[in-house]
Amino acid sequence: MKRDLLYLYDTSGNWIAFKIGRNLFNNDANWIGWFPWDDKVAVNTKGEYLGEIFGGNRLLKAYIHVIYPYPGYPGYPGSPGYPGYPGFAGYKYIPGTYDIDKNELKGD
Repeated sequence: MKRDLLYLYDTSGNWIAFKIGRNLFNNDANWIGWFPWDDKVAVNTKGEYLGEIFGGNRLLKAYIHVIYPYPGYPGYPGSPGYPGYPGFAGYKYIPGTYDIDKNELKGD
């Protein structure tokens, strides 16, 4: 079975999270959110805007973003297992975005 694992980085190229299917986990494999509408916009476990995927593998906040309706709660996805370590991705500046606060990536 294909897991559809996508490693996600901040603007500095540091690995901060990973996506499996519609679920989002931090680099400690704690569930921190999901992608309820598409594969781009992520919400935290409370259904609040967390960030978006830019440039294929950057999880960042947009200064201006669409406000979606409350997505509901999908249910806890369980443990994804150890995702491995993807290494460093290098610096990437994406206009109109900024890094997600590290406290928002800790999970509940």
